[in-house]
Order: sequence, then structure tokens, then C-alpha cells
Amino acid sequence: MRITVLTVPDCPNAPVVEERLAQALDGREADVERVDVGDPEQAARLGMTGSPTVLIDGVDPFGLPGAHGSLSCRLYRGPGGRAEGAPSVVDLRRALDAADFTGNCDCSPPDAADRGGRGRAVGRR
Repeated sequence: MRITVLTVPDCPNAPVVEERLAQALDGREADVERVDVGDPEQAARLGMTGSPTVLIDGVDPFGLPGAHGSLSCRLYRGPGGRAEGAPSVVDLRRALDAADFTGNCDCSPPDAADRGGRGRAVGRR
């Protein structure tokens, strides 16, 4: 499994999402890479719809259909509906489990925003 964390330089939520990913992985094998994104064209090309964006095998399991590339801060629904700067450990585990189950992340689980698993696949580099 390949996990890419797309962030703007010095994003305060990058360490938070990386810590939560480590907890969610819980010993599971994965290649985790952080990519700093510096311009809107690169954000659009990589599928970053705000910082941080987590891609699992090239798919944003938390993405909204029609979302455009962006260097803005990204918010996620946390426990109790609270807005947070990174996906919760529970939501990351769901996304990782779906990727393990399907062999890819095309079958995204429902997330805290209750989008019914409608994640956003991004283009391959």
C-alpha cells in the first residue's frame, strides 16, 4: 500500500495527520511519503484539495466529487461532527481497511461527513 500525504510547506496539520496515520496503520505495511506542494498547478495535478490531503494508492478516500486542486487548509469532520485539520484515526483505519479489502481504494468507506464512501480518485503521476 502506498500512502501520500500532500501538504503545503509548514502545514501545521502535517505532523498531526502523520501521527494519526501511524496509529491507524498499527504495524500494517505501507510506504508513506510526504510531498510538499508549492503551486496551484501542482496541487491540481496531484489531486490535492487542501492541506493535508491523504492519498491511499492514488485515491483520496475523503475527497468530494468535483473538488478542485487547492493550496488552502483542509478540514475534516472529526468525532461528534467537530471540524479538524486531519482525518481521525478511526476514519483513517476505515480507509486503510477498504484499501486492503479491495486491493485499491476505489471502494471508500463512509466517512464522518457521511458522504457514503464517495471518495475522489485522482490521476496517476
